[in-house]
Amino acid sequence: MSDRGRAPDACVERQPAQCNPEITTRTHLAWTSARREPYANDQGAPNSLIAVSGSFNRSKADKDPAAWLSVPADRCTYAVDWVADKLRWELTADAGERDALVRLAEACPDATVSYEQVP
Repeated sequence: MSDRGRAPDACVERQPAQCNPEITTRTHLAWTSARREPYANDQGAPNSLIAVSGSFNRSKADKDPAAWLSVPADRCTYAVDWVADKLRWELTADAGERDALVRLAEACPDATVSYEQVP
């Protein structure tokens, strides 16, 4: 996680363990409704919105990777998608979330994070 202070595009096509989800400064709490609505309905990235069962959605709710993880077979994909979404929207991560993402990245050495920054 050595990209602290670098531009978000520094993590494009890089290994997740080398990307720092805390490199951003903007926070969703300061977003206007005009910014929140596109985020909530983001269809500009293939894994931003994924259809799941109601029970699966309820089990995850609004938990981050520090509090909830998908089944082991899907964890690398989950971690890559989570980090890509964080970087795509310039979202920050708290210490617990960051630690969970680092552990996931270490367990997924062949995974690569790719994303396109939203304007």
